[in-house]
Amino acid sequence: MSLRFLSTVRAKAPQLADIVIIGGGPAGLTLAAAIKNSPTLSSLNCKLVEGGNLIGPLTKFKQEPPSNFTNRVVSLTPSTVSYLSEIGAWNHIQEERVESYDNIVAWDGVSGAKIDFDGPSLATMCENLNLQSALLSRIEELGQDLEILDNTKVESIQADEKIGWPVLQLSNGESIQTRLLVGCDGFNSPARKFAQIESRGWMYNRWGIVATMKFKDGEFRHPTGWQRFLPTGPVALLPLPDNWTTLVWSTTPENSDILMKLDEDKFLAMVNAAVKLPVEELEYLIKVAASKPEIVAEEVAWRLQLFNDKLSPEEAGGYPLELETIVTKSRGKFPLKLSHADTYVEERVALVGDAAHTTHPLAGQGLNMGQADVKSLVGVLETSLERGLDIGTKMALEPYFSERYPANHVLLGVVDKLHKIYSTDAAPLVFARSFGVNVLNNVPFVKDFMVARMGE
Repeated sequence: MSLRFLSTVRAKAPQLADIVIIGGGPAGLTLAAAIKNSPTLSSLNCKLVEGGNLIGPLTKFKQEPPSNFTNRVVSLTPSTVSYLSEIGAWNHIQEERVESYDNIVAWDGVSGAKIDFDGPSLATMCENLNLQSALLSRIEELGQDLEILDNTKVESIQADEKIGWPVLQLSNGESIQTRLLVGCDGFNSPARKFAQIESRGWMYNRWGIVATMKFKDGEFRHPTGWQRFLPTGPVALLPLPDNWTTLVWSTTPENSDILMKLDEDKFLAMVNAAVKLPVEELEYLIKVAASKPEIVAEEVAWRLQLFNDKLSPEEAGGYPLELETIVTKSRGKFPLKLSHADTYVEERVALVGDAAHTTHPLAGQGLNMGQADVKSLVGVLETSLERGLDIGTKMALEPYFSERYPANHVLLGVVDKLHKIYSTDAAPLVFARSFGVNVLNNVPFVKDFMVARMGE
């Protein structure tokens, strides 16, 4: 008879935290900075977990910013800039890399009906890296106890058997048990899945193409946002400093494949065509780009020359200048979708930003919605703590959901309807939408109201 001696290794106890944020994007970093900036919340033990390399690239951006603008650029409303200033992050923005603009020109690619909005600082264009770098600098400046775990993936989340707090198992072998788990972790949110919150919506069967481009040297206009609505999706050119611009072109999967395969000079020509030429000619040029890409730049140049020759100087001012430079390898694409979670809170869990909602980029509101979520959640946490409540309970978190869900739901619906209204060339609908645009463009007080709402 033999004896077997078994040795047991005691599992390492999880770390404890008051708040764990999953995701180091703009929403997650803003939340971390806002918590540590708050006199009420700053003493809480807060940790941020990010699966990718975060600190290294953001530090490099701050110390050695690239000579060219990067292609992930966001449009910040005055309210978002105000909140970033309030928590002390905007002081760290590299302002020479941002561009504010007070004019937006949008027009129907089928009928030509046009509307323009003017107002003080309608929006500010800012690179994602610039924003994230500024937020990280603010967190470091605050010097509070906030641990950032980058290059660390969340492998699983389970509820503790005794008290029900979420326990995160991390790829570095450690685990964290937290009073409140905040998911700033995007559309495929592990936090949302742990909380068993349903998210509903649909894919648009459209892809967004982004690129960083520059207008012709020697020509300058007041910074303006340009957006043309085509049946396949809008194409937008939004201003960056020194005549640079960021492109967001929404189009069909087939068109996006064709455009992404073009050489950069030919792609540049197609963008110039997309903001000016009639829809029928643009459809023809897409076919040329697919079958004979070597001649597409010549075809565009010839057709644009004919188009431009017919314009008066006043009419020419209603279109963006010609683009002549594209930053090498700045093109990228991403699928477009709408989604909305049934709720933003469950016991011990709150969802923020894309974890709670995603939207079509045509209104440039995705990031701003997430920033508004952060501001609301921080206010609710402050109130809960001041009243002696457990900040992780659903009862304490409910006011955040009550405030943000209706506002986000309305905005998601408006953007979705705009996409659907403009994604057709059916004559009755084109007439109706064009009539509405022309009326709006000639009713100043309505335009002023819409401009005011844009800044919220």
